[in-house]
Amino acid sequence: MLQNPKLRELSFLVYGLGLSGRSTIKFLKKNRVKKINVWDDTSKKIFKNYRPKSLIKTLNEVDYIVLTPGISLLKNKKLTRFKKKIITDIDLFYLTNNKAKTIVVTGTNGKSTTCKLLAHLLEKNKFKISLGGNIGTPILDIKSSKMNYIIIEASSFQLSHSKFISPTYAFFLNFTNDHIDWHGNMKNYLNSKLKIFNLQTKRNFAIINKKLKNVFIRKKFESRLIVPSYKNYHKIKFRIKNNYLTSQINNENMCFIYAFAKLLKINDQSFINSLKSFKGLPHRFEIFLKRKDVTFINDSKATSFEATQFALSSLENIYWIVGGLPKKNDQFKISKYKKNIYKCYLIGNNINFFKNQINKKLDFSITKNLKKTIIKILNDTKSQKNLSKFILLSPAAASFDQFNNFEERGEEFKRLSKIYARKFI
Repeated sequence: MLQNPKLRELSFLVYGLGLSGRSTIKFLKKNRVKKINVWDDTSKKIFKNYRPKSLIKTLNEVDYIVLTPGISLLKNKKLTRFKKKIITDIDLFYLTNNKAKTIVVTGTNGKSTTCKLLAHLLEKNKFKISLGGNIGTPILDIKSSKMNYIIIEASSFQLSHSKFISPTYAFFLNFTNDHIDWHGNMKNYLNSKLKIFNLQTKRNFAIINKKLKNVFIRKKFESRLIVPSYKNYHKIKFRIKNNYLTSQINNENMCFIYAFAKLLKINDQSFINSLKSFKGLPHRFEIFLKRKDVTFINDSKATSFEATQFALSSLENIYWIVGGLPKKNDQFKISKYKKNIYKCYLIGNNINFFKNQINKKLDFSITKNLKKTIIKILNDTKSQKNLSKFILLSPAAASFDQFNNFEERGEEFKRLSKIYARKFI
């Protein structure tokens, strides 16, 4: 572990001025590091006092390059030959902190919900916790001295550059096709996720999806392997008085939470009591409006078909809104959900991709934007009287063709739904 005097002797280049970059600069200043350089490809004015005259010369000279998670080496070739120096804010956290136990959560889908569930469970059982990383608060902004547990959501972007991450508990929820344009291929994507186990010891725990068990064993990681079982969780599932958590969409998340609760010796009754007050996160299968027999669900966070299929499997009579910027190599396996979908509505600037994926398996309309889509759906629902209907935004695509992010897309869907539901229902 780096002690403060040692840290002060090192030199750093903070590359990228997102949330984690700014947090890193603040952390280094607080620890009286004298040699701080700052670089951002899009801004020359911010932190100009720390901006080096020659980037390449500074990259050669500094001890560490702290890289913002969003920067891919595939798209920033000048950094490639300095890979050995590149670390992240999570690395700095582990290099300078050994007081709290840490829980690191990664996976393609469900990271944020799982982190929030862990935080909720631990707080209800009188543990002191803090939550950060990819979920919001930069890890170096967390005050950890009095915490029993620090929960860290780690994206593959962060893990790809990390070298010193060493969790007490490492969660690997699932692994499906995503972010290939950033990582280059599925092998690189998988290897970035597996980094959470590299430095674990026999005293640590790896809680891992059963589909990834063989990979874990083949890599000969040292930590104690826990494979969550749905069979174990199912015994108590319907004693939990929380419709959101007991829906099929959360089975995987809850299996992991239950397995972790057992490690901490939280008994079943405490587990059940703790989770009845949990509320889901926005944009993740968020039931935000019900009018008569119509239910509106915002699942804007579902940016791949793998993420969308949880919602499609959990409902019937779905008016499904799909479209946006498709993920590379994504494939829609529609057949087993066809009976649940009444009609499909295609939005965004990549209509042909989604038409080809649906491939005449579903009745569909091309509506392009959310306003036209909601009006069209509400008119269509009039033909189905006395039946429960679900209007589902689960786009199976990124939002960047029409929106800045999935949150903006979800908020716009909620806003328009509330306006036109009053007019049509």
